Amino acid sequence: MPTSQSTSHGTPVTAPAPATTAAPGPVRDYRADLTLFMVIAFAVSWLCWGAAIALGGTETNEAANAPYLLGAFGPLVGALVLRIRRRRRGEPVPAHVVRFRPALLLKALLLLVLGSATVLAGALLASRAGGPELSLDVAKDAVKDVGGPAAFLVGMLVSGPLSEEPGWRGTAYPRLREKLGTLQVCLALGVTWAVWHLPLFFIDGTVQHDLGLATPSGVLFVASNIPMAMLVTAAYERAGVVASIAVHFAVNTTMILLAVEEPKVQAMILGIQSLTVTALLLTHRTGRRRP
Repeated sequence: MPTSQSTSHGTPVTAPAPATTAAPGPVRDYRADLTLFMVIAFAVSWLCWGAAIALGGTETNEAANAPYLLGAFGPLVGALVLRIRRRRRGEPVPAHVVRFRPALLLKALLLLVLGSATVLAGALLASRAGGPELSLDVAKDAVKDVGGPAAFLVGMLVSGPLSEEPGWRGTAYPRLREKLGTLQVCLALGVTWAVWHLPLFFIDGTVQHDLGLATPSGVLFVASNIPMAMLVTAAYERAGVVASIAVHFAVNTTMILLAVEEPKVQAMILGIQSLTVTALLLTHRTGRRRP
């Protein structure tokens, strides 16, 4: 309470209250949220992909396309459930959520270009080192097979970036970040992401099935989930989930257009992305953001 004192004329003057520093809020325990999210993400995805496997895969049975595509939305479903749950309970947003701001769109666009560049640079270097030559015909065939440029771009945006990033980065990352450092969270989500993808190796007609799980290409695909998780996390830290979607889209699209399957190309891309994310994470200090 402020106190009063009198001047020589008897006029009361209110003395200023002593300055106080607000104590930082307690770090919340989000283990229940994370458990619920992971259960939903894995259950929705693996049940759908299990149905696709049971139907014989997309290559031999068109009926498998629906559960195969729906399986990609497990993380998004988990994110939506947690958001509804948080709002109903009146719970605060995790401190490390990066809010969307229109001013960050340019940064997201630059990160999109960077994501694509890591794949292109790796493919070019591998080609110079004796790997497969790059061909525009491969890219044209990839676009033609799905019905043209518009269908290709929409498919690449929805299946992967939009269906996953609101979950992995927008929901799981800020909750894990409450207790762990950025690098630790990147590693945890990278491993989780790799495990989540495993059923795709058993669905005939998928890129993962064509690579094969017990092959150098399959092993490198699994390993690539860690630098990829770090890359999209670095984008999220700078410009939010829009940026992580942009980078995820750029990497996936460039990989498909270049038909990246050879181990030499995969290894080169993995190395370049590892160097890129190391630089990005070292040059960006994250603070606690409370919207």
